[in-house]
Amino acid sequence: MYKGFWNTIKKPFFALAPMADVTDAAFRSLIAKYGRPDVMFTEFVSADGLFLGGKETLMKDLVFSESERPIVAQFFTAKPRLMEKAARLAVELGFDGIDINMGCPDRNIEKQGAGAALMKNPKLAEELIYAAKEGAGELPVSIKTRLGYNESQLEEWLPQLLKAEPAAITIHARTRAEMSKVPVHWEEVKRAVEIRDYAQVNSIEHESSTLILGNGGIMSLKEAEGKIEETGADGIMLGKAVFGNPWLFTGYKPTVREKLEAMVEHTKLFEELLPHKNFNIMKKHYKAYMTGFPACRDAHGAGRDGVKELRMKLMETKKGDEVAVEVEKYLSTL
Repeated sequence: MYKGFWNTIKKPFFALAPMADVTDAAFRSLIAKYGRPDVMFTEFVSADGLFLGGKETLMKDLVFSESERPIVAQFFTAKPRLMEKAARLAVELGFDGIDINMGCPDRNIEKQGAGAALMKNPKLAEELIYAAKEGAGELPVSIKTRLGYNESQLEEWLPQLLKAEPAAITIHARTRAEMSKVPVHWEEVKRAVEIRDYAQVNSIEHESSTLILGNGGIMSLKEAEGKIEETGADGIMLGKAVFGNPWLFTGYKPTVREKLEAMVEHTKLFEELLPHKNFNIMKKHYKAYMTGFPACRDAHGAGRDGVKELRMKLMETKKGDEVAVEVEKYLSTL
């Protein structure tokens, strides 16, 4: 098994989750500056879209900078031939690894037989891994998945994946049916490590040195460290906790001014790197950046909630310059 950078990554390690319209090139660039994790993943990208129409736009979602390394390109498809082509493209673009999405519950993706639907088709899932490996050459192939579809299938599903010898498997410890509506089953991540270790020691057929990452509901680096201790996982992948907090992976607590200045910087990066995306995508970050802010008076001493007013004004902006002006007005009231 060729594991590339996964071979040298220091354990335990912490990864940035792939999140559509969140962990785009702009936000990853900011995170790399203020608190780079041990490994980053792109947003998921459709292999079908890349090669069956839509490549020009989707290629923009595969832009990355050297500061983000190691960086893994995540793809989804139900067609092994296209997964192989996507992996070859990732090699050409200079990525450090390829990840296959086998857990996304989006219905449009499932209708294609991809994402979470692959948990109902383990044979196809295995074929996709081998296809990715064929295209990846010396780049490592990893997987992000869930415990199962309607109920946990970990005892059957994980050995099936291990058989194909991916470099790493990230397990969102909920089923597809549970979405994010129930507490994360961290005991299942511990069990996944046991399954991997048992296979490694006792079964030649399933011999595995695949790394196991746990994922789901982690809101701080300290909590992630606790889950490493609890489960024995090699790493933890954090997602939603990074909203409004590019310092997440350092544990640093920024001031109000630092958060707002980072928000403006994020907005300018969004305009610069992602001109093809709707500006409204950027706006969903604003509330997160301002969570926990104290209320304040305006410049004339009126007792209004300055945070609420700033949020409302930001929702009306159409470009970064307008955001910068509104933020400066707010900062002058502190």
